[in-house]
Amino acid sequence: MNLFADRLVGKVALITGAASGIGECTAKLFAKHGATIVIADIQDELGQAVCDAIGSSNSIYVHCDVTKEEDVKNAIDTAITTYGKLDIMFNNAGIIDSNKPHIFDNEKADFERVLSVNVIGVFLGMKHAARVMVPVKTGSIISTASVASNIGGISTHAYRSAKHAVVGLTKNLAVELGQFGIRVNCLSPHGIATPFSTKKFKLEAGANVEEVVENVIHLTGNLKGVKLKTDDIANAALFLASDEAKYISGQNLFIDGGFSIVNPSLNNFNPTSLLFFFEQ
Repeated sequence: MNLFADRLVGKVALITGAASGIGECTAKLFAKHGATIVIADIQDELGQAVCDAIGSSNSIYVHCDVTKEEDVKNAIDTAITTYGKLDIMFNNAGIIDSNKPHIFDNEKADFERVLSVNVIGVFLGMKHAARVMVPVKTGSIISTASVASNIGGISTHAYRSAKHAVVGLTKNLAVELGQFGIRVNCLSPHGIATPFSTKKFKLEAGANVEEVVENVIHLTGNLKGVKLKTDDIANAALFLASDEAKYISGQNLFIDGGFSIVNPSLNNFNPTSLLFFFEQ
């Protein structure tokens, strides 16, 4: 018997950005573990295709632009109207901006666009999830942050600012909603090949963009022998959404193979040699 099967039986989960990438993988995994899924996205055809793959009996698609409060409110109200409750809110929708390393080359409009989706969208998801979870005093709110929430210089100014904000919102809301038995956490994955992230790579004709992204991340990562996949992030979300994490709140879970704790300048240095200095 698999003790970890059906970890979300009876749960209703709403996932933004679930038409592709991390959101799609998580939606399918949650459904596999017994959850009923609300797919919220702006990619209507892809979103409906995910529902079809999961099965119409336990999933629905709702068009949702997370920058518009009326869309987010409608998505959550649809979950309540259709299924009677909302147990899990996964604020996963996000965008990546063009890489302009110099701040004087960054346009205000581009900066605002990234924050609108990656911060305001998370805020609105949290707000309206809390609205329906507080009265029943239960729920799990999860958001997608990034390894960029902890390390400078590996992403754009807008993206890094946004992911820092997601962590801040997570911690603040965990304090506020703890009294109602609601858990609030976020995930910080390393870079991964998704339909959005792969658009940043300009490759020669015939090159496998996903393989290139994975190899780049693998080379810069600390943990060798494995490569980060969307499944790994979905499994982390599954853990935080399940009752196995019933006493975990306010946390930023890094899925980065130890990347964020390593100073790259020490990669070829034997740390045991430092003992000589500390033991004298």
